[in-house]
Amino acid sequence: MDSKVAVIGGTGVEMVGEAIGIDTPFGWVEAKDGEVAGDGLLFIPRHGEVHLPPHRVNYRALLWAAKAWGARRVISTNTVGSMSWHPVGSYVIPDDFVDFTKSRASTFFEEEAVHVDLTAPYCPEVRRVLVDGAKAASGLVSGGVYVCTEGPHLESPAQIRMLRRFGDVVGMTGYPEVVLARELELCYASICIVTNPAAGMRKDSMSAAEITAEMERSSGLLMEIIAAAASKIPEERGCSCGRALAEARL
Repeated sequence: MDSKVAVIGGTGVEMVGEAIGIDTPFGWVEAKDGEVAGDGLLFIPRHGEVHLPPHRVNYRALLWAAKAWGARRVISTNTVGSMSWHPVGSYVIPDDFVDFTKSRASTFFEEEAVHVDLTAPYCPEVRRVLVDGAKAASGLVSGGVYVCTEGPHLESPAQIRMLRRFGDVVGMTGYPEVVLARELELCYASICIVTNPAAGMRKDSMSAAEITAEMERSSGLLMEIIAAAASKIPEERGCSCGRALAEARL
């Protein structure tokens, strides 16, 4: 059965559950073991207790812990700035990504030539239930391309003018999670909450506290959407995510 779901929670996202620790080859992961509609759900706080900056998050440990716990589906929450028309408080369920990070470990196969297919980088089954859940909860949901930057600084207006050529929303945590999940043959999709217009998209400046405040306002509804989505994921996987390594090795 493939009903177990892991949620990787970003800034301002919390879940009630029993605190557990999971040992991985990449380090120890603190998580919470809970339930959604009677099914198992693992909550992994991406940034940990000390709130690590995006470039220092141990992404490989997080994804490995999800699979070691028994999850086959992973839902990620991400805060993003809009580079397009998306209003603050709306949701974006990415259908593609562009990576502009610089220093992150982005594969489990350091000594082996493994090239997973990313024609559809986000699991279509998990995306579908997230879109349905967000539509039912707020109606303010769309697809789009997620652009990931290194951080930890926010982008400059000139950077945003460039990045708008590549995507719709910008954040710092969506990569390498998406490719690491594929290498572990996990179904992975992200639900992004738009917390701010990106730099240069408005006249005044922006603070990090503004992002946190918007997430605090939106976190309750966000978890409701995730719970509804997790309860509607099919028991058995009908996608190709679970066969990602079948033809990936040279």
